[in-house]
Amino acid sequence: MASSFAKSILALLVLVTFVGSSIGARPRILDLWIPDEPSLSYHWGGVLQGNIPVSIVWYGKFEWTQKSIIIDFIYSLTSYPWQQSPSVSQWWNKIDQFYLSKVNWNNVQTGVNLVNQMDKWYTMGNSLAMWQISQLASSAGTPKGGITLVLTAEDVTVEGFCSSHCGTHGVDWNSGSAFIWVGNSNSQCPGQCAWPFHQPQYGPQTPPLIAPNGDVGIDGMIINVATLMAGTITNPWGYGYYQGPQEAPLEACTACAGVFGPGGFPGYPGQLKMDWSTGASYNANGANGRKYLLPAVMDPAMSYCSTLS
Repeated sequence: MASSFAKSILALLVLVTFVGSSIGARPRILDLWIPDEPSLSYHWGGVLQGNIPVSIVWYGKFEWTQKSIIIDFIYSLTSYPWQQSPSVSQWWNKIDQFYLSKVNWNNVQTGVNLVNQMDKWYTMGNSLAMWQISQLASSAGTPKGGITLVLTAEDVTVEGFCSSHCGTHGVDWNSGSAFIWVGNSNSQCPGQCAWPFHQPQYGPQTPPLIAPNGDVGIDGMIINVATLMAGTITNPWGYGYYQGPQEAPLEACTACAGVFGPGGFPGYPGQLKMDWSTGASYNANGANGRKYLLPAVMDPAMSYCSTLS
């Protein structure tokens, strides 16, 4: 939405006159016209480029089958280029094409590499504040310019989880690295953080889609990890690519929230592919035969949500 300043300066009252019927003229109505917010743009800050090391901190209980779904997604971004189309690597290429290539003055090839994993077995309890998420990220020792994924199990509550967000990204200024936190919403708020694999928490109760990896919570985490990965890489320090206020920005994928396929909008994911053996919906093929549902990426040059399928 336009800022309150923009509203006060630019809002115009448009007088709309309705054509009268044969019985008599209808009353005129005053409508408030508010200019559109400027599109997502570059604010001359740094982005993450080159060889991006990624660490994962598993907090709480994750089964190996759950871990492997997420690990295969990380590998699928750039480590497994030979994937059936449409693919996770093609999704990644949209981020490179729309964002990184525009500020890649040294022509650096950007890749994501999983370098470290840590298991933290409820070392801080089952309820975490955001400062504890930051501590967990710091404990991974991720090098400068890297990303730490802090992933919390479904029985772990986190400050603001479900009430205001499904995950977030931030900065470890001491190490010069970024971090992402995402929680497993399966037993807490799947209608909010694992949609469209669960009925929405609000609005029309449309039937949920079948999760491509058979795990509503983890497949929902993939959507949020992908969304925040795109935002972290293109706006790691808060001065990169974003739209709106810096303290609450819309980023590469959050600017297209709820859109996954052509014709999509919040409440309708769009036209997707179906795995006829399971009935699951997806839009990207990944490593080791995986299938994923990934969010649309905003093309800032065209102000268009670009989808895979």
